[in-house]
Amino acid sequence: MENLFIAETKHTPEVEGDVNYNFIKISGSSYPENSNEFYKPVFEWLEEYFKTYKELTVNFYIYYLNTSTSKCFLNIIEMLEEFQNNGNKVLINWHYKKDDEDILETGEELFMGMNINHKFIQIV
Repeated sequence: MENLFIAETKHTPEVEGDVNYNFIKISGSSYPENSNEFYKPVFEWLEEYFKTYKELTVNFYIYYLNTSTSKCFLNIIEMLEEFQNNGNKVLINWHYKKDDEDILETGEELFMGMNINHKFIQIV
């Protein structure tokens, strides 16, 4: 399986998935014209990853996102929850700037009702 890399643009975040270090990182702003299309390679990479590997750390460093991105993130978190429920190890870190209550609240809403290992990490 290959690593995943999607370069950051004005409207989309950088996405980096590494099979050697068992992590995926999504960083930047996310308001693509078609979120489902943009995140499709991420969904596919995760599905492949889950077939072989037993642990994954996910780091979100998001500065702005639109509603359709939130839905894609919720789908990703649900996929990760199922992976965890199948006996695998998952840790999700939701990073937010100290003064960015909107991004913190978005993270809290995404994880509401989810039974998955996650942390909110304040960036100073």
